[in-house]
Amino acid sequence: MRVQVFVGLAMLALAGCAVQSPELRTVRVEIPVQVPCRTKNVEVPVFATDSLKKTDPLEAKVRALLAERLQRQAYEIKLLAAVTACQ
Repeated sequence: MRVQVFVGLAMLALAGCAVQSPELRTVRVEIPVQVPCRTKNVEVPVFATDSLKKTDPLEAKVRALLAERLQRQAYEIKLLAAVTACQ
């Protein structure tokens, strides 16, 4: 009986060696990698109201405020362009 068990185990061991090894294949996996954003720094402009004095006439202050509004809008557009370039 022991001989039959030994022969059976030997046959199973040899049958296990006859099985082909799994096929190796290369699989390409794309993983997003963070890359530092490299855009030019947006410089803060010299705003028109920075040079105002308390003694300046009201008309000059209003003109400076209107000019500064346009400057700020242009500055915001440049900032948004820099941010969207990095997304």
